[in-house]
Amino acid sequence: MKSFTDKVAAITGAGSGIGRALAFALAQRGCHLALCDVDAQGLERTRQALAVSSVRVSTSVLDVASREQVHAWADRVAEEHGKVNLIINNAGVAHAGTVEGSSYEEYVWITDINWWGVVHGTKAFLPHLKTSGDGHIVNISSIFGLFAQPGMSAYNATKFAVRGFTESLRQELDLENCGVSASCVHPGGIKTGIAANARMNQSMACITGQDADEARSRFNDKLLRTTADKAAKIILRGVQRNHRRILIGSDARGIDLMLRLLPVLYQPLVTMGMKLAARFA
Repeated sequence: MKSFTDKVAAITGAGSGIGRALAFALAQRGCHLALCDVDAQGLERTRQALAVSSVRVSTSVLDVASREQVHAWADRVAEEHGKVNLIINNAGVAHAGTVEGSSYEEYVWITDINWWGVVHGTKAFLPHLKTSGDGHIVNISSIFGLFAQPGMSAYNATKFAVRGFTESLRQELDLENCGVSASCVHPGGIKTGIAANARMNQSMACITGQDADEARSRFNDKLLRTTADKAAKIILRGVQRNHRRILIGSDARGIDLMLRLLPVLYQPLVTMGMKLAARFA
């Protein structure tokens, strides 16, 4: 997909963050939009901000964890817009807590959104993308889809799953030569609300030396480096270049390099760093 002009893009989680920034960036490039989010107010703010653009914009309030809602939305988008060229499975949530300290319910909650939301969006839109003859699937993983960290088992599991799913999908599409491709996106620390809104239980205190609120504040202040607007531009450039893996931020590129050099030994380095951080917290 070399150009977005007069294409139709569907974006999940478009009410804020990277999803909203992608909507703005695509509108500037003449791409028509179908946007969804579980947050009705955030989605409406995005729609209002796009009102001055010349592209068609449709919105739907839905939960990506619901297979029925996502499939109905995909069919509705294809009918209302006449085609769909791009699905960006961006909606996601975060959770932090140790394996022992996290409940089954917390694992189910994050898996339903981060993992099944991507599967639902991909499967619901893929037939429409093939029909268009010029389509692309963008699945948002994370820097935590490249490496694991203590206290992030639930988030790591979902983001590693998105990575494996997308890389397998990309190979299938390459073999089919059907006019559709796929990219997996690994953002580092992006200045969005996902960290501020993350669920974090008090079991994190045993490995960070801080309570949940303190740990969240430290993460927001020190580790969120890249703006959502910059992330959107990098993602769209990656789509145009048909990249299989799209890394966002110097932190993501640094982690990628570390894993190439130390694919196993990075783990004791991470635990050592966290011990030092907890000591001086």
